[in-house]
Amino acid sequence: MQKVRLRFAPSPTGFLHIGGARTALFNWLFARKAGGAFILRIEDTDEVRSTEESVSAILRGMEWLGLNWDEGPGKDGNFGPYFQMERLELYKKYAEQLLQAGKAYRCYCTPEELEAMRTRAMLAKRPPKYDGRCRDLPQTKREELEKSGRKTVIRFKTPTQGATEFNDFVRGHVTFENALLDDFVLLKTSGIPTYQFAVVVDDYSMQITHVIRGDDHLSNTPRQILVFHALGWGDFIRNLKFAHLSMIMGPDGSRLSKRHGATSVDEYKNSGYLPEAVLNYLSLLGWSTEDSQQLFEKEELIQKFSLERCGKSAAIFDPQKLLWMNGEYIRKSKIGELVQKSLPFLKSAGLVSEDPIPQKKLDLIQSCIALEQEKIKLLTDVPKLIDFLIEEDFKWDEKAVEKVLKTPGVLGLLAEIAERFKTLAEFTAASTEKFCKDFALEKGVKNSAIFHPVRVSTSGRTQGPSLFHYLEVLGKEKSIARILKTYKQFSTT
Repeated sequence: MQKVRLRFAPSPTGFLHIGGARTALFNWLFARKAGGAFILRIEDTDEVRSTEESVSAILRGMEWLGLNWDEGPGKDGNFGPYFQMERLELYKKYAEQLLQAGKAYRCYCTPEELEAMRTRAMLAKRPPKYDGRCRDLPQTKREELEKSGRKTVIRFKTPTQGATEFNDFVRGHVTFENALLDDFVLLKTSGIPTYQFAVVVDDYSMQITHVIRGDDHLSNTPRQILVFHALGWGDFIRNLKFAHLSMIMGPDGSRLSKRHGATSVDEYKNSGYLPEAVLNYLSLLGWSTEDSQQLFEKEELIQKFSLERCGKSAAIFDPQKLLWMNGEYIRKSKIGELVQKSLPFLKSAGLVSEDPIPQKKLDLIQSCIALEQEKIKLLTDVPKLIDFLIEEDFKWDEKAVEKVLKTPGVLGLLAEIAERFKTLAEFTAASTEKFCKDFALEKGVKNSAIFHPVRVSTSGRTQGPSLFHYLEVLGKEKSIARILKTYKQFSTT
């Protein structure tokens, strides 16, 4: 049996977007489940928009998601090169083969002529396709045009009768009437191949067995099948399997775009999402298990994935569900791993600058994050939740000052609490909680009348992690110093 080989073939004209990442994931899952190969091919034939920056962004996004490839950039195999612009001679060879066989022809039409052709078709309410005027030009006319210096493209001679059919894992049996297709371009005047041609040559030469891609490519498939047959690769195309995945829509039912929020993998990374959460969520866009399972380990995804469970209906991207899922993954993360993933965000916020970070500070950060792990939804939340515990200096929230610290008698209570804290033999969550409750009882006030002033005087805010647990993390010396600092600050104002 032939080894299963799948490819993800992005165009480097921008960042790795969510739709592309979902396509990459489904190819990767299928390849891994089948014990096959996953190939990353860069389709960089858009001379104007393809950039090295976009290539780097795609590779970076793939690596962050953990979608490792077996062949491609940095992992040469027996079927390279894996950048289309390094394969131009191959495309030229097969284009010449089609010309010699009379299955393609040179087109001499100028851009102005093509635009006029398009305009007339639209005014007549016909599909704006090429009208085939160069398809059967007499040799004398060709020679005349060539002598005039006309630049040419090579067009495919599409059959005008019959139909092109194929079976699709998602769409079922699909049929396209050949008469509705045009004589599309194979090679541009620059000698650069079009997508329709390059993908055929590459899939054949790289021995691809399954093509999984978005259903925006569905109408490209009959054109590509015709080229396969024209090149004499009928046996290959008869065995090539297709699966066209449903589109991803925004919550409002329109195609996913910037107006729905972040659309690139890099944006989600920078926003504090975990790669495993994004990967898990992407797997549910157009695919599901019979029992509608939501959370998967990566190996579990590989084992349960199947093209047969991919749906035809458009997948709806729900940012709130992704946010919920990310929180679930953060809550079940091992604390040490969560600290490491949080460090870039702590550094960006200016809370960590040392390199390497002293172990004592790492231990403090770990204790702080552990206090708030249940509340964290995004890694970008971490600095805002624990900054007051890490920074030596902290600011008092104005509303907290008005609501708590300016209450008559509060500052006197804080001064007394600071002095009594000094006498505690142990400074643990249990011992400080017992002290504060006993102190409230002694003063004849509610617990909250003690708890709130202690919180604001040690954190500057009215909300945060468990009061007594974070006091334990701060330690006796810092807790007392902060209470006294608060007392001095507001007893003189």
